[in-house]
Amino acid sequence: MLMFLKRLADHLTTDFLGGPKPWKLAWVINFQKAGTLWVVLALMFYFQNHSTVAYVYLALHGGYGLVWLLKDLAFPDASWQRRVTIGGGLMAFIGVLFWYWVLAWLLISQPQTPAYPLAEPIWLAICITLCLLGCVIMIAADAQKYHTLRLQAGLIADGIHKYIRHPNYLGEIMIYGAFGLLVWHWAAALILGAVWLLVFVPNMVAKEQSLSRHPGWADYKKRSGWLLPFL
Repeated sequence: MLMFLKRLADHLTTDFLGGPKPWKLAWVINFQKAGTLWVVLALMFYFQNHSTVAYVYLALHGGYGLVWLLKDLAFPDASWQRRVTIGGGLMAFIGVLFWYWVLAWLLISQPQTPAYPLAEPIWLAICITLCLLGCVIMIAADAQKYHTLRLQAGLIADGIHKYIRHPNYLGEIMIYGAFGLLVWHWAAALILGAVWLLVFVPNMVAKEQSLSRHPGWADYKKRSGWLLPFL
């Protein structure tokens, strides 16, 4: 089932509707990342929401978009460089990327700050810390993968990958988890849960199948965790 979802997602975001492939998937992703800051700002002014929580969300989600662009400039992910059809690019945007903007709308369109389970300053501190740690983990993982594979192909089992087999996905989950906690809305949990279960998990399963062909995989799998060390 998971591999079927992986193949379906690859088809929808690469070959949907057929035809020429005029753009890279990275261009579609970078468009959404670059636009997030401006989308959040537009929502803030449209709904006249200038609360502290709204500005924190602007800094975290908008800032993360800029971080992604810098990361892509310094060490682009090879998996995003594939050419896709017009339909595939639109499907990638509408099916996944657009919904990340919905998180901002869920928060900023509300007339009142969400009723967080902890005092607002404590909750904001938790979200900011989670987002920062997630960014560091994601960037460290992608940088190590990019520079290591340029020198030699094979299994990466040291550095940040030593104890976690999917640190880049862990970082992404922490980042968007921080956004979801700021929004604190059932729809945000539904959106993130759908992306993580229908996109992230199949991708991780496919990655493990690919890595299992390399020497040393069995030992590496025993001493490393899926997303957290020793789990």
